[in-house]
Amino acid sequence: MNAFYKMSYGLYVVSSRKGGRKNGQISNTVFQAAAEPPLVVISVSKENLTHEYINESKVFSISILSRNTPMTFIGSFGFRSGRDMDKFKGIDYKTGMTGAPVVLENSVAYLEAKVVNAVDLGTHTLFIGEIVNAETLKEEESMTYSYYRDVKHGHAPKAAPTYAGKPGV
Repeated sequence: MNAFYKMSYGLYVVSSRKGGRKNGQISNTVFQAAAEPPLVVISVSKENLTHEYINESKVFSISILSRNTPMTFIGSFGFRSGRDMDKFKGIDYKTGMTGAPVVLENSVAYLEAKVVNAVDLGTHTLFIGEIVNAETLKEEESMTYSYYRDVKHGHAPKAAPTYAGKPGV
């Protein structure tokens, strides 16, 4: 799996809603798939509560994190379950035009999307979303996954698509 570390990723909070409830998670598997219409793809573990919310509501937001995001903030969205806590308690966020929560705290920009397709990958689902709203919040560098790993010494949890529990490929 070490070869995968040579690929470039960012670090994001992917959020959604289910009825009046909201949840979000850290993700590093987000990419633009098309310009017209503007499409993005996210990969979400079927074990994650956010997967359930996106699957039901058919909407999600992507908050692009700043390089300066504290590890405690990343940890609360990445290593704890929304089944056990309200991840948005005390966090600066807004409800977006899709109804999905949009994390503003530590974000340089955000995107809101409506799901137009989903691809089952066994343990994960690729949700393909058409962008319906987007905004740049700050002119700061966004965090890359390599910066998160190499400078902040972060790692991927077991449910992440980039989890490397087995030694190198």
